[in-house]
Amino acid sequence: MTPEMILTIIMLTFAVVLFVFEWVRVDVVGIIMMVMLPLTGLISAKEAFVGLSSNAVCSIIAVIIIGAGLDKTGVMNQVAGPIIRLAGNSESRVIALISGAVGVISSMMQNIGAAALFMPATQRIAKRMEIPVSRILMPMGFCAIIGGTLTLVGASPTILLNDLMVLGGEKLAPFGLFTQTPIGICLLITAIIYFLLFGKFILPAAKGETDRGVTAALMEEYKALGNTFELDIPSDFAGPRTLQELHIRSKFLLTVVAIHHAGERQINLTPRSHNEIEAGDAIAVVGKEKNVRRMAGELGWTLKDGMEIFAESLARTSAGMAETVVSPRSELIGKTMREVNFKDHYSLNPIALFKGNRIYYTGLTQMALSMGDTLLLQGPWERFHLVKNQPQPRALTFATPLEGEILRPKKAKLAVFWLALALIQIIAFKIQLSVALMSGALGMIVTGVLSVDEAYRAVDWMTVFLLAGLIPLGMAFEKTGTAAFIATKVLGLLGHPSPIVLLTAVGIMTSCFTLFISNVGATVLLVPLCMNMAMMAGADPRMAALVVGLSASNTFVLPTHQVNALIMRPGGYRTVDYAKAGVVMTLLFLVVELTILYFFYGI
Repeated sequence: MTPEMILTIIMLTFAVVLFVFEWVRVDVVGIIMMVMLPLTGLISAKEAFVGLSSNAVCSIIAVIIIGAGLDKTGVMNQVAGPIIRLAGNSESRVIALISGAVGVISSMMQNIGAAALFMPATQRIAKRMEIPVSRILMPMGFCAIIGGTLTLVGASPTILLNDLMVLGGEKLAPFGLFTQTPIGICLLITAIIYFLLFGKFILPAAKGETDRGVTAALMEEYKALGNTFELDIPSDFAGPRTLQELHIRSKFLLTVVAIHHAGERQINLTPRSHNEIEAGDAIAVVGKEKNVRRMAGELGWTLKDGMEIFAESLARTSAGMAETVVSPRSELIGKTMREVNFKDHYSLNPIALFKGNRIYYTGLTQMALSMGDTLLLQGPWERFHLVKNQPQPRALTFATPLEGEILRPKKAKLAVFWLALALIQIIAFKIQLSVALMSGALGMIVTGVLSVDEAYRAVDWMTVFLLAGLIPLGMAFEKTGTAAFIATKVLGLLGHPSPIVLLTAVGIMTSCFTLFISNVGATVLLVPLCMNMAMMAGADPRMAALVVGLSASNTFVLPTHQVNALIMRPGGYRTVDYAKAGVVMTLLFLVVELTILYFFYGI
């Protein structure tokens, strides 16, 4: 080994130690590599920062912006809706549906693109179903990587295979688009089953608490509030009767926050006291469960087990609660909420009033408001944002953060158009991935789907610097000859193995290499070496090349793959979480891959 090779291995070991022990954040590890590699002379100063402008990193930035645009316009809500309806309340079905969908989509587009586009929908689904997002993002990410093995164009390593399969100056028979599909399908199914059976043991937050958000915290703070419940009004209800006639707030300490008028087929999210309820309607109330059950018993209404009619409109991503304070120059000072037509003006439901040292839950609209009074309000997040963005002087100041945002559904068609345009450039015109995706991202900004500031905020810069620092480390691995040296030594130790033993060694070596150098780099390096070894061992060189191409996607143990890096921060994962779930997934990948090859591909 040369001194450069030894130094490269030391740098690699140093990076792995930092990843494992987490002495610094993973993006800082990337920056350390960008600085240390040129200082040690392993790469040039120019090469050290080439990762920041690489095709992979620029593609990630662009596809995150495109995903944010789709989310901002409500397109990803439309994607999430059918998944939630099919999944019901089952976490297992959510994991299976999302992971399977991303895996299939990843077979025809870059896996980082499939993962980034589905990530907003996945986060919304997790919030809406009160599931820790860390329980869903990792299965989705792993299946996005595996989805690249379904077709020849699903991942960069397999795209390269036909061009690399040259032996003795002659090109070998090329692989077809679906040559590897049986292997990819088995791998995807295996991954989904693995997470369904063992996810609660290997994924973080399996026994932790869900991030329930501001609304849940406020309900705990205000002792008289319990939860939100849905009730059906039976067909024999003697109505119509107004909310004022029913005395729901004064008698049962409950607040009606939504009414579904069956006859009109519409939902009223800011019910007034004069609104009528009749047979066949449904209502949503906020309060203690014991009070809800008492009311249901007295009035003969049916308490539902969970949200059905109001599942979408009152979901955490659509509506919630916020504390507001009456501002010093507020128009509300000295007036009651009835006098200012509060619900008509703000389209929000008053739930409680903190005045002096006392909290009031009834008679809110008759009390004159004073500066500093705290109002607990409930309603759609969009209305909260509109109130918050009113020009000065504002009547209300927000004391708690808002979870939702103002969507731009009118821009949904534009968002879909720019995504479609980017994909058409990639598939039909073979334009470089980063250029095509960046054109889509730029189109969203220019046409107002996203503002420039929103686009900047959408990008996870931790992911960007992590990958930008690992790319030069991979370059040093190849440039110094370290990768070729290790590969040659490993293959030399095998002697004259049987075909299946050789392919097993090839799969293991490729899986290890692709953790530290790019999957493309590992493929370019190992395909010629492994084909020659296969020829000498009497094995099929095409199968050796296929194992290299497929195993280059077997990268789950460290957050070094683009997809793993992408989901790391949103999922709150640590390096040890990848190792915990990824070691078994890596072994399963190799076992399934080699088993299918052995029994169905004639090796």
